[in-house]
Amino acid sequence: MRAAVTTRYGRPEVVEVRDVPTPTPADNEVLVRVRASSVCFGDRILRSGPLLIRLLSGFRPRHSILGVDLAGTVETVGPGVKRFAPGDAVYGARGDKFAAHAEFACVAEDGFLARKPATMTFEEAGTVFVGAACSLYFLRRANVKPGERVLVHGASGSLGVFAVQLAKHFGAHVTAICSSVNVSLVRSLGADDVIDYTAQDFTDGGPVHDVIVDVLGKAGFPRSLRALKPGGRYLLVGFSGGLWGIARALVTGGVVHLRGRARFVTGAADPKQADLVFLQELIDAGKLRTVIGRRYGLDEIAEAHRYADTGHKIGNVAVLIGDQTEHPRAVPVHLRPDVLSSPEPR
Repeated sequence: MRAAVTTRYGRPEVVEVRDVPTPTPADNEVLVRVRASSVCFGDRILRSGPLLIRLLSGFRPRHSILGVDLAGTVETVGPGVKRFAPGDAVYGARGDKFAAHAEFACVAEDGFLARKPATMTFEEAGTVFVGAACSLYFLRRANVKPGERVLVHGASGSLGVFAVQLAKHFGAHVTAICSSVNVSLVRSLGADDVIDYTAQDFTDGGPVHDVIVDVLGKAGFPRSLRALKPGGRYLLVGFSGGLWGIARALVTGGVVHLRGRARFVTGAADPKQADLVFLQELIDAGKLRTVIGRRYGLDEIAEAHRYADTGHKIGNVAVLIGDQTEHPRAVPVHLRPDVLSSPEPR
């Protein structure tokens, strides 16, 4: 099979498409013919290899094939698999095992795998898991209640677009922060208010928010406290800084948390298989959609990484692998305008 292989750390050019052996599913695994995936933050970090990653993973990438999100059709199943059969249309993720940037990938039956939403194409379903499952995990940890005010910083990115929609689903009043070019997009996702960070400081309104979702820490902490009510919840979803920036955020966040000024929530997301079913139901009900800023073929994987590295991507970066048409066993797709992705011309 063909796969995007990374044997050394570096710039996007280190990712090369090669022929590698097709994996064989274990007793409890499903072999998925991957139709679509995405380039997420984790892919970029493991490829580029900052100091922390090299200390944890070694001098060469631990995962030679990257890719977390996936959508496709079941090719074969292990003898112990009961929930899936060849031809089923599925979506989900490889989680921290990666290896979805390939024509085939194995996923455990009890892992991150579920029926593909009927209202989504493979391309759309292949960009859901990382952004939606991580946003869902942190919003649940914040225990968002109806009527609360939630601020989402980075609302037009891969996690932000789902955080806006999920916070609205939980009944919150959502204020989204993005650049001027993305204001219409985040409004279409359901944001009640939008702040253009190029023209307005989100802290100007004072401590009016119950929850702040800070994607990759770009809003900044403890600066964000100026916009957070006393005792509110600050969600640091991922880190974009180096070791010093991470340490500083954790120490200051811990102090603030212990003093009771705010509840500081961070760490690795811990999604469950049931989350995929929950997301599938929201998607098919027209309450959740993905946003795809750009899409690339597998042979363009280096260019996909290059675009993601700009730090200004809109929504998700889709990676299309193989045939995108539905398999006869798949549920027919009936797309509605409210569940279509929002493409950006390349």
